[in-house]
Amino acid sequence: MNLALLLIQIAVILAVCRVLHGITRRLGQPPVIGEIIAGLLLGPSFLGWIAPSWYGRLFPAASLSALHGLSQIGLVLFMFLVGLRLDLSELKTFRRVAGLSAVLSIIVPFSAGLALARPLHALSPSAPMLPFSLFVAVSMSITAFPVLARILTDHRLSATSLGHVAIACAAFDDAAAWTLLAWITAMTRRGDAESSILGPLGLLAAYVILMVGPVRILLRVTNRYWTLSKDLPLILVFVLLSSWVTETIGLHALFGAFMAGVIWPQSESVAKEMAGKLETVAMVILLPLFFSYTGIRADVGLVQGASLWLLLLAIVGIAIAAKAGGAFTGARIMGFGKRDSFALGVLLNTRGLVELVVLNVGLELGILSQTLFSMMVLMALTTTMMTSPLLRYILPEAPRVD
Repeated sequence: MNLALLLIQIAVILAVCRVLHGITRRLGQPPVIGEIIAGLLLGPSFLGWIAPSWYGRLFPAASLSALHGLSQIGLVLFMFLVGLRLDLSELKTFRRVAGLSAVLSIIVPFSAGLALARPLHALSPSAPMLPFSLFVAVSMSITAFPVLARILTDHRLSATSLGHVAIACAAFDDAAAWTLLAWITAMTRRGDAESSILGPLGLLAAYVILMVGPVRILLRVTNRYWTLSKDLPLILVFVLLSSWVTETIGLHALFGAFMAGVIWPQSESVAKEMAGKLETVAMVILLPLFFSYTGIRADVGLVQGASLWLLLLAIVGIAIAAKAGGAFTGARIMGFGKRDSFALGVLLNTRGLVELVVLNVGLELGILSQTLFSMMVLMALTTTMMTSPLLRYILPEAPRVD
């Protein structure tokens, strides 16, 4: 590893992200948009296109493993925070409206993804059809829980019934999507996907039962005598061990980090304290490295020809219609007003960072080709960028943070 090269890579990435944070904030977009665009600008889509020699010197292929490793540690910490903020009590409070909206916002895009998988498979012909179809379906169903929470805060909707229902739906969507992703990952890594469904399901079930049962009870008992949230080294050891277990058994490290956050003894004060300790490192330093690494992997130049661009438009259109349509239908059936139902559909259509995490997993597993990966990254960027402007249009009277 060339330490000097790694240091200048980190410095450039953070500088570009900082500049784009200011620009996207003025445009009313969440910070994640600036970071995604920064990654694309630093990758072959822009820097590698206009200045290939500079790109080759700054990001030579041999140096990317160190960048990848740091970005994965950032993702592990990020997924722990996502799990920590997953308030399942929201589902109980708003279970009538949120229940049907959440289910339809998963089932409708999931079904659309399954239907879309067959024509898309021509772009990744080496991937087994079953895990490929399931992966496309999960990718269409994702909601970026952290980005949605940030948008609700910026629009001062967090304390409204719409905000509570949106958070409850996103919590359900994230939990379902990550469970499905863990199953797909295990199924793909074991090989012979079509005949190995029971094995991954058994591993997944055993791990979840162990975590929500004995491990969770042990943490709660220990927390009565020792405030666990104040012991940062212990937190990191637990998160890393949980991630190691899921990576070792083939479920992927990120699922272990997510489950570690879900079962950690929670309260509002605990979540704030943990976020204060981990967010600076994870969100400010390590996650921008993930976006840069994603941008280096994504090459918009691979999307060539009218047929691929039409296919990309179809992916974006179906993703929006299925996700927003499912949530809108569920909310209307349960008596939500028309405008709030539209707003809920728009909010749940936010894919953002979580979608990029899922897409990177698909690329690492060989399920997605470089071309399809790049197209799906553009879909994630588009569906996230449209959220705030549409929300302002649908709810013009809602107070916002400028």
